[in-house]
Amino acid sequence: MKKPLLLALFLLTNVTAFSQMNGDYNYSIAIRGYSMVEMPKVFNETSSDKFTDAYFNGVMVKFNDNQFSYRLNGTYYNKSKKFFNECETCQEADGKLLDYSFKLGFEKNFNYSRIQPYVGLDLGYRYNRFKGSLQNRNQLRDVSADAVGQEIESTKHGIMVSPVIGFKINPIPQISIFAEGTLDLLYSFEKQKTILQDINNTRTVNNDRTTEFLLNPFSVGIQIHLGSNK
Repeated sequence: MKKPLLLALFLLTNVTAFSQMNGDYNYSIAIRGYSMVEMPKVFNETSSDKFTDAYFNGVMVKFNDNQFSYRLNGTYYNKSKKFFNECETCQEADGKLLDYSFKLGFEKNFNYSRIQPYVGLDLGYRYNRFKGSLQNRNQLRDVSADAVGQEIESTKHGIMVSPVIGFKINPIPQISIFAEGTLDLLYSFEKQKTILQDINNTRTVNNDRTTEFLLNPFSVGIQIHLGSNK
């Protein structure tokens, strides 16, 4: 009778140890290798709901506390951008898009097995700026005086709330591969500046407050777990 009890206790101990894949590490460092993101709308951009591919655009530090982790993460994006303004035959913009954010939040793991689903919530700050030129694409306006090019700049900065859902795969206790999606609720102050390329260099500035829901359906990266507390 003692042997079956000892065998059951041994198996239970092994299962428990297996389930604690990375629960014995104090903190983790993560790098986002690829993200599919929705950027804030610029002026009257016609394709603002299209997703942008971003590579190696973010880092994250996590402080682990049993099944809770406290996350500090940041993203950075700085690349060329082209888009149609109003409509495809109205105007075309060409310039540089700068976007960065800082977030602080938490996530909760549902287990510590090799596959770990989790949910979380982040609060943070975001800055977005597009600077470039706007050219007429309507041939019927070529002969009119108001069909000149424009220098444009749009900036947004504000706060955001981001629910998170994702999962991690742990090939070994010290390393995890993660994939997650977020929905950013961004409340921002927006400033739009336009300078006409006419004889007077007519300048227009508009200020507004905007609220946007930005879907980031997929982000994948790698986490390294450090600071063993065993």
